[in-house]
Amino acid sequence: MSNVFELFGVPTFKANEDWESLVEQQYCPYLEKRCIKIRKSQPEIAIGTCTVNHGAKEGVGMIICPHRFLELKQIFMDCIHLLTLHEPGNELHNIAEVDVPGGSIDYVLTSVRNGIVVDFVGIELQALDTTGTLWPHRQRFLQEVGVGDAHGADVNKPYGINWKMTAKTILVQLHHKTETFEHLGKHVVLVLQEPLLDYMRRNFSFSHVEHAKLGDSMQFHSYSLVKEEKQYRLRLNSRSSTNAKGIATCLGLQVTPNVEMEKIITALQAKISSRTRLTL
Repeated sequence: MSNVFELFGVPTFKANEDWESLVEQQYCPYLEKRCIKIRKSQPEIAIGTCTVNHGAKEGVGMIICPHRFLELKQIFMDCIHLLTLHEPGNELHNIAEVDVPGGSIDYVLTSVRNGIVVDFVGIELQALDTTGTLWPHRQRFLQEVGVGDAHGADVNKPYGINWKMTAKTILVQLHHKTETFEHLGKHVVLVLQEPLLDYMRRNFSFSHVEHAKLGDSMQFHSYSLVKEEKQYRLRLNSRSSTNAKGIATCLGLQVTPNVEMEKIITALQAKISSRTRLTL
């Protein structure tokens, strides 16, 4: 079995595929255009590697290209419920690379009526970062299916998944972005693969990140990659949520108190009694 599970969106277990044409066209079915992951030393060559096999997760495809999550646009459909102001008749727009305070958002799913934005939700895609190089494994696979020459493709060169850097980098980025969206009363969603969320739960303070609540600004949508008869498919595996303060807790940061909010809550709690309780 090749360590490359999908190349240009096609499973490598499909022996009868026209791999020569796929490599020549360099087409990404998820972006619906040429693959934009290119070799730095050879920019005319698109790498095209979507998912790989790795170590303890042998047999489970690890998504290393964020565009792999765009399969059938399902991740956007799974966020529609977070557009709380969306109504039948509104148009849905999917806008890529939107600059916001704290960075940029990969996609913003937007509800539009009569040309006016009435609601939106930010969506971040997080694939797994790799260490080493997968190029020799790509070339070896292509040689095995009769495409090109794998001379010099040393498949013994190690490659790995940089779990720690992947997880910490996206959590730090979300710490800033969630504050922005929470201030606006909107949601931001992190789309990731289930093994990465499992890693976060084991290695960061995630006990407070529980079943998804609509009132939480930060939503986690984790997906599994399931092997079907002729292809791999994404399946929504779990949803969980927290807020901006919760993301800081995940990172072990000291959260700056919201003095105004604490004053209001203290005043309210001091006045709560049996006489203030609403009864029918």
